[in-house]
Amino acid sequence: MNKNAHLSKAIFAGVLGTVGMTLFMMMGNMMGMQMNVPKMLASMFGGNLIIGWVMHFMVGTILAIGYEYFFIKIIKINNPIFRGAVYGVLPWFIAQVMVMPMMSVMNGMSYFDGFFSGSILMASASLMAHFVYGIVVGYIDRPAEQFVANPEKA
Repeated sequence: MNKNAHLSKAIFAGVLGTVGMTLFMMMGNMMGMQMNVPKMLASMFGGNLIIGWVMHFMVGTILAIGYEYFFIKIIKINNPIFRGAVYGVLPWFIAQVMVMPMMSVMNGMSYFDGFFSGSILMASASLMAHFVYGIVVGYIDRPAEQFVANPEKA
C-alpha cells in the first residue's frame, strides 16, 4: 500500500471516528450532559460555531493520522478494535489534564475546575466517547491484511 493510500485511509478513519464520537456525545446531551466539543472550541474564536465544527473534525483527523503513522507501529496489539480503544485513552487523557483545564482558565475559572471535566460523570462520559472514536478509527485504519478473510481459519 502506498503512502497516499495510508493517508487517505487515516483521513477517512478520522472523519468517521469523529462522527461516531459526536453521535455518542449527542446522546449524552439528550441525557442532560453538556458534551458539545464544537461549541467549546468555538468559544475560543468568538463563538463561531462553524469554526468549532471544523476544528472538531480537524483534530479528529489529525489524531487518526497520528494513529496510522505512529501508534500502530509502536503499540503491538493485533486486534484492531482493541488497539483503537487503547488509542482512544490517549486523546481522552490529554483532554482531561490539559484541554479542559485550559478551557476553564480561559473562562475565568481555575485549572482544577476543568481537571477531568470537573466531575467523574463527565470524565467517564468523555472516556466512552473517546473509546467510540478509537474503536471506529482502529476498525477502519487496520492493516490491509486484516481486511482479507483468512482462508486457513474458514
